Amino acid sequence: MSITLEGLTEEQREVVSLVRQFTDEQIIPVASELERDDIFPDQIVAGLKELGLFGFTIPEEYGGLGLDLTTYALCVVELSRGWMSVSGIINTHFIVADMIMRDGTEEQKQRFLPRMATGEMRCAFSMTEPEAGSDVQAIRTRAVRDGDGYVVNGQKMWVTNGLRSGLVALLVKTDPEAKPAHRGMSCLLVEKQPGAAQDGGLTIPPQLGKLGYKGVETTELVFQDHRVPVANLLGEGEGHGFQQMMSGIEVGRVNVAARGVGVAQRAFELAIRYAQEREAFGKPIAKHQGIQFKLAEMATKIEASRLLMLSAARKKDAGERSDVEAGMAKLYASEICHEVVEDSFRIHGGYGYSKEYEIERLYRDAPLLLIGEGTSEIQKLIIARGLLARNPL
Repeated sequence: MSITLEGLTEEQREVVSLVRQFTDEQIIPVASELERDDIFPDQIVAGLKELGLFGFTIPEEYGGLGLDLTTYALCVVELSRGWMSVSGIINTHFIVADMIMRDGTEEQKQRFLPRMATGEMRCAFSMTEPEAGSDVQAIRTRAVRDGDGYVVNGQKMWVTNGLRSGLVALLVKTDPEAKPAHRGMSCLLVEKQPGAAQDGGLTIPPQLGKLGYKGVETTELVFQDHRVPVANLLGEGEGHGFQQMMSGIEVGRVNVAARGVGVAQRAFELAIRYAQEREAFGKPIAKHQGIQFKLAEMATKIEASRLLMLSAARKKDAGERSDVEAGMAKLYASEICHEVVEDSFRIHGGYGYSKEYEIERLYRDAPLLLIGEGTSEIQKLIIARGLLARNPL
């Protein structure tokens, strides 16, 4: 199986091929060792900077490559095929860049995007709180206007890149009395020093332990009377944060779908290779009909996921609303990824349970996609509501 490149320009094909080569040469050989020891892949990140991937969709006028979501998603497939954690390092960065490009003031674009494009400044995206996950409007983090700044108090959870980021897109309540609640929410661009030691009322506790998705850090952020300049309010005024973050999540869901395709693709590659090497009852297990059925179903599911992902990305690139399509792609690709990884695990038999085999890592990584950027149940609600809105009586 090869990645779908139809409809891309020659430049886009070259970019995807370059990322595929980087993945094969720089990520796959070291991923299992780094993952086992939960080590941040500094050398890989340096390579991503050289490739320009941190400025992938940032316009050329701000120092980026100016490429589209479709090409980016295809590159995320390749990176995730190597190690899903690597795609996580650039995903939140990409979401924040998209938010600033779409909703930021010209001053904010000039101030942040050039440093983001080079990877000098990396970004985190923060909505979730200890008591507010899927119910985003239930967040409690509060920002109170005080002169030329906001005073922020609250706690955030599950912040990817929370430790090493230099900029955090932070969802806060600026008007807790607003009805409906989302009209009282705003997004602040919080500048910070990369690293655990912070001052000015921002604390980053030790990283959260996880089943998989290791290497990339996942942290809490605790704000206690932390000041943020008014100039760092995303956009022109308060009350737009919920919409800004949801638009960011929409492109993030395309990213998660791409991750699902990439992880499933790798699981399939491992399965079809092992099935031809492993013998049972006098012949390779790939000759047994039961295994052949599994391989056929796995490949078909992956291709269907890929096409859904591309459909959502291309619709977004065309400037059309794609909340339903992004939700469909995320829902299907994440569920199918879980199924394909489990089938590959079964094909590996007892060896699949051993940390010496790569499928063991994929088996622990895949469940994250079922809950990241909105659970499968939330996706179904988004899809259904979108379909009802598009098809009124």
